[in-house]
Amino acid sequence: MRGAPSRTLVLLAACLAVSPPLALGCGYQLVRYRDALGDARSVAILGVRNETLEPGVDSLVTDALQREFLRRGALRIVQDADAADLVIGGAVERLATRSLAFSSIQFAVEYEVTLELDLEVRRRDGSPVPLDPRGLAETELYLSSADVESARKNRQEALRRLSSLLAERVHDALFERLAP
Repeated sequence: MRGAPSRTLVLLAACLAVSPPLALGCGYQLVRYRDALGDARSVAILGVRNETLEPGVDSLVTDALQREFLRRGALRIVQDADAADLVIGGAVERLATRSLAFSSIQFAVEYEVTLELDLEVRRRDGSPVPLDPRGLAETELYLSSADVESARKNRQEALRRLSSLLAERVHDALFERLAP
């Protein structure tokens, strides 16, 4: 009797292995990640221009875009825009900071920073791949501090998180737009 449950499991596994896939009726299907981009296999990420007064925010955004595409690995990053299937470029359009919460003696203790990008994606033939501009703006909170260096680091980390989040959105938007 001890072998009966194991024989049943082996028999069930064998039946499932040779039977056609079950249709669950959920409407989902497996799609290979690579096929979601159609014929695009490479991307060139041009340096993003800085249209704000914040030094270095353009580098943060450009680095975040490159990291995101490297992390996901579906597109090969190339330096030559003429050799790329997709070219991403544009600008950091707006960077705004405002105080959000105050202490009892009117010192700001929490700030809100908003980052807005104006990016464009073009195919090799020059045709644009539209991106929803609503997905290219985001806001992040950060804490103030009596220590100036701590406050600066908190703001810088908020800008890094915003850059990474917006880079993820650009990557995901491309997969949605280019899916067959």
